[in-house]
Amino acid sequence: MASHRRPKQPSRTRVTVLSLAATAAVALTSQSANAAPKPDKKEVKAKVDALYEEAEGVTEKYNGAKVKQETLEKQVKNLQEKVARGQADLNELRKGLGSMATAQYRTGAVDPSLQLFLSSEPDQFLDRAAAMNQLTAKQAESLRKIQSKQRLLAQEREEASGKLADLSSVRKELGRQKTFITGKLGDAQKLLNTLTQAERDAMAEQDERASRSANERSQLGEVSPGSGIGAAAMAAARTKIGAPYDWGNKGPNAFDCSGLVYWAFKQVGRTVGGNTYAQVNDGPKIYNKSDLRPGDLVFFSGLSHVGFYAGNGMSLHAPKPGTNVRVEDMKYLGSFQYGVRVGG
Repeated sequence: MASHRRPKQPSRTRVTVLSLAATAAVALTSQSANAAPKPDKKEVKAKVDALYEEAEGVTEKYNGAKVKQETLEKQVKNLQEKVARGQADLNELRKGLGSMATAQYRTGAVDPSLQLFLSSEPDQFLDRAAAMNQLTAKQAESLRKIQSKQRLLAQEREEASGKLADLSSVRKELGRQKTFITGKLGDAQKLLNTLTQAERDAMAEQDERASRSANERSQLGEVSPGSGIGAAAMAAARTKIGAPYDWGNKGPNAFDCSGLVYWAFKQVGRTVGGNTYAQVNDGPKIYNKSDLRPGDLVFFSGLSHVGFYAGNGMSLHAPKPGTNVRVEDMKYLGSFQYGVRVGG
């Protein structure tokens, strides 16, 4: 006899689970359909370059703050040494006056005024003592020297204290700038990581080919006389082609843009500014590209980037993180501001 049992109905729990699974599947499908497409290599490069440009602008401010920090550290050290020497001189003066008092004590002739000095500050005492006419000429001269030395020491201590406060402020600013720079570089790296290894390799190869071509063109373009010491500095910089970019570094094995310029001029006996904002003042400005000569400095993007003019529209520079010192067509370096011809 055939069975006529009714099929078992799904439980409420099972229905709920199936419904939720179906809803999730629809939602995921919808999200996939509406998800933004993965940015292509060109878009990533543009965004990364923009982040690097932001970081570079702050890097040059960081370099300027580093120069200020180094200057303040030297000033503080000199002032502290000066104060220490002054304190030693003051101690000797007091010792000498004490010896006079001891000698007078032994003869039973210690002036009451001198006794008062030995137990109080000479600043307040000297005027009273002079009015009382109770000091010998030698004692009065010693007191005046002590008084003058104390005043000078107070001024030097105050100056040192002010320099230390400035130094503390600069160090805090350096910390803020470093955090900003590392943040922007981290964001750029995250964007680069969205590309495949093959895509990143292709970008690097494209940069390398462009650099080789630009270097050949710059060599052919050096037909006009170089700009004196600038040409000599650029020759030094050429020896560093291939050295890695490293923000805040002045060599000798890695450089940022202003660091390469600073290092190169140092090799030919000339000191220039430690960042782009100072290097623009190291010579007369040249606003027309046609007037540039090999060895002139060329500035870009609101003075946040600098390189050497290498002839034929090329620049020898330290470009950005992940690249090496190279020669590159100036049209890829941002908006040209002007050139500077370093003389001497």
